[in-house]
Amino acid sequence: GFEWECHNSQRWDRSYKKLVSFVNELGHARIPIKFSLNPSLGNWVNAQRQSYKQYLKGNTSSNMTGNQIKLLNKVGFEWE
Repeated sequence: GFEWECHNSQRWDRSYKKLVSFVNELGHARIPIKFSLNPSLGNWVNAQRQSYKQYLKGNTSSNMTGNQIKLLNKVGFEWE
């Protein structure tokens, strides 16, 4: 899995940068699942929420990392 993890990490970073741009423009990170201006960002945000729930349960299928959680918290990410 090294290549997959690297690819997955790069994809996460790209989506995170889109989230940061959104926060910088609008001043909040409340992105709905069905976000008409950027559906892929809405889907990504939803996926982060689901991964976080799995992470909290100690589920090893979660791809969420402690560093990703820190980065999301830094921009005021809404976990619910």
